[in-house]
Amino acid sequence: MRAFRGKLKLIRLLKISRFECYNLDAGLKMEKQYKLINHTADIGIRAYGKDLKQAFANTARGMFSLITDLRKIKTSYSREIAVDAGDKETLLVTWLDELIYLFDTEYLLFKKFDISELTESSLKAKAYGEKVDSRRHAIKIGIKSTTYHMLRIWCNGGYHIQVIFDV
Repeated sequence: MRAFRGKLKLIRLLKISRFECYNLDAGLKMEKQYKLINHTADIGIRAYGKDLKQAFANTARGMFSLITDLRKIKTSYSREIAVDAGDKETLLVTWLDELIYLFDTEYLLFKKFDISELTESSLKAKAYGEKVDSRRHAIKIGIKSTTYHMLRIWCNGGYHIQVIFDV
């Protein structure tokens, strides 16, 4: 109980912005990257990360796991991606929709994401993957877009993101 009160006192001393998530257990290791969530008509995922960069990357990874088997995607190609938006929720939707656009127009599948810059309103990343190879990549589902329905980004011992995709 004494340790818990000490953590509460520390939290009160910290100025926490809307964009920051303080994890008092600094050695946090996120075991899960993402999981599927049930939705009546569409499909969703809940992604996790020790920080917001990792949570955004795991959300993208989870989205591509809905499209095809990630184990069959090689990382022989990379693409720089930069997106801007007015807030972090819109930034997430813009990020995922940009990846959907690249899949739909250039037939690119990605499985690794290195986010180099992430602010409240901008994201810069490098995505690694390859073009669709119909001999190796069975397309499981077609994702039309990312929705704002049930969209959540929150902190609870690390970042959590919940997103629903229109299929």
